[in-house]
Amino acid sequence: MSWLVDKFKGLSAQVDFSGIWKVIIAVVAVICVLLSFLGMYWSSEPDSFDVVATAKEKAEAKGYLNNSKKLVVGYTTASTLHTIIGTLLDKPGGFITNDVTPPGLFMDNMPAWEFGVLVQSRDLARALRKEFSRSQSQSTEDVNLKIAEPQFNFDTKSWALPSSESEYRRGNNELMEYLDRLADTSKNDAQFYARADNLSDWLSDVSTRLGSLSQRLSASVANVRENTDLAGEKNARQTSDTGSYQYVKTPWSKVDDVFYEARGASWALIHMLRAVEVDFFFTLQDKNALVSLRQIIRELESTQANIWSPMILNGSGFGVLANHSLVMASYISRANTAIIDLRTLLEQG
Repeated sequence: MSWLVDKFKGLSAQVDFSGIWKVIIAVVAVICVLLSFLGMYWSSEPDSFDVVATAKEKAEAKGYLNNSKKLVVGYTTASTLHTIIGTLLDKPGGFITNDVTPPGLFMDNMPAWEFGVLVQSRDLARALRKEFSRSQSQSTEDVNLKIAEPQFNFDTKSWALPSSESEYRRGNNELMEYLDRLADTSKNDAQFYARADNLSDWLSDVSTRLGSLSQRLSASVANVRENTDLAGEKNARQTSDTGSYQYVKTPWSKVDDVFYEARGASWALIHMLRAVEVDFFFTLQDKNALVSLRQIIRELESTQANIWSPMILNGSGFGVLANHSLVMASYISRANTAIIDLRTLLEQG
């Protein structure tokens, strides 16, 4: 047995293990640097797109654009949703939220951005299925939209059997089928009703989402809020008593996630509202509400300004450092207020 030990000692003396470890460390370092650069590239947010030009490209490719180069009512809105979902799936890195390998596994800002976009897409898909494509509550659901809408609500974390991407892409294919039927004016089996009540109902969902985002962004700075849950109705009741005031504070590790979720939601809404301006032009013009819609878009565009800081700063309100969340909350709150005013115009104007 001793001869085997002596042989191993002699062999280890001939092999330079320190050199092997240096090579391993160098390879690991190179891989980490490459993954870091790849993660930075994947974190780049997609550019905005022209909703009208993109819709016309789709229609022209299918031969549905007539000599006047005009799109049928509703095509721009549905096409915009289709393009947004396509961007979510085909941007650099693809859909990152469900990644189980580096660098996507270690990224959180882009998944938060994706979730913000996805929430707005789900709301618009539901509005298309429930309101825009139906003339009244007793009418039949569209055959493609009733499949597409549930697909967009699939779990964002599923990476296999089936993957989130495959389910969202299936929903987008169904949405494209609806677009084809909508553009084919020789048939009447697909419709889009650009009515003030339909638009107001969807804007109600948008307002609720923006209000929630504004509150979460503002909670980046700890504060005490009065409990207004039952305000305005003396006989109102709730399940359990939550006290007369609430202490709210977003955990420091989630501040940047909420910020990028709001940024993604705003990016999606900008395109959706631009499409709505096209399809609901006469409705908005009749209510003298075009300028109100354009002001909402302008407020949301401010949320997409370049971020020059290497990280999302979370200063204490009037402190020395900036607070990016409070700036974002300001833009979103103003947009939400304008949406509330727009809904009033649509319902009473």
